[in-house]
Amino acid sequence: MKKFIKTIAVLTSGGDAPGMNAAIRSVVRSASYYKLECVGVYRGFQGLIEGDFIKMTARDAHHLIQKGGTVLKTARSKEFRTIEGRKKAYKNLIKNKIDALVIIGGDGSFTGGMIFNKEFDFPVIGIPGTIDNDIFGTDYTIGYDTALNTAVEAIDKIRDTASSHNRLFFVEVMGRDAGFIALNAGIGAGAEEILIPEEDMGLERLLITLEKSRRSGKTSSLVVVAEGDKTGKNVFELASYVEENLPQYDVRVSILGHMQRGGAPSCFDRVLASRMGAKAVELLLDNKTNLMVGITNNKMKAVDLELAVKEHHKMSDEILRISEIMSV
Repeated sequence: MKKFIKTIAVLTSGGDAPGMNAAIRSVVRSASYYKLECVGVYRGFQGLIEGDFIKMTARDAHHLIQKGGTVLKTARSKEFRTIEGRKKAYKNLIKNKIDALVIIGGDGSFTGGMIFNKEFDFPVIGIPGTIDNDIFGTDYTIGYDTALNTAVEAIDKIRDTASSHNRLFFVEVMGRDAGFIALNAGIGAGAEEILIPEEDMGLERLLITLEKSRRSGKTSSLVVVAEGDKTGKNVFELASYVEENLPQYDVRVSILGHMQRGGAPSCFDRVLASRMGAKAVELLLDNKTNLMVGITNNKMKAVDLELAVKEHHKMSDEILRISEIMSV
């Protein structure tokens, strides 16, 4: 059944990512351009349940494009995982005469949106906002480029002190289930080895690689580790194991942590967020639903939300090969 869209709600959910504000801005301004009303939802799905809404105009979205984090806040919502919670959310949307919902987040947020769409036949469009870049159906997610550049800048600085003291540094970056940040930051920063969840290197091979580097004349080394890597129980165990077996190395650990989520978004993320926000609104105007906005070969596209949730963004074989070649 064709639905006439007059008012769109937008929310951010899951972990924050640089560029989320730029995406909010794009949805609000695109709605204004097409003569639609736009409502911001505070604190993600929990805000839907509590009716924590604010009307947003094009002027309300000024000075957002350069800001990190999300002005609409984000929160986990156990209540939204229940049918009772989702019914409250639906009633609030209807009460406020909202016709469609744009969700900026990752696969967990999209799962919630997909269930909500199926239960209430409510139009939902997803915009991928996560630093992990692990969403199927898009080459890039909002926030990934910024997080990647943050990681490379930090690793470059660690390289300086590693070289000064002839040390081996294990640098842990974010990536609980995916190694996109670790792999690309490792190549970009010239790491001697990169450990990611997708490739189980093994402790013995790691020792062989580091010993080979030492014998080739390298007096300092960097190993970039995704937090989800399974080579050891954690990065500190890895460091201890290497220190015990290769006592020639002075080993240190640096965990970059949540600094990768913060800061002003890169130009790439600002433009990507602007394109994705506009596309999301245009899909709703075309009466499309249960889709995610994606980008492939620099062209915007719509991806089935269920595919985005169930499939996995695969690591590039070429990038894996390059990382091996560069570690020589």
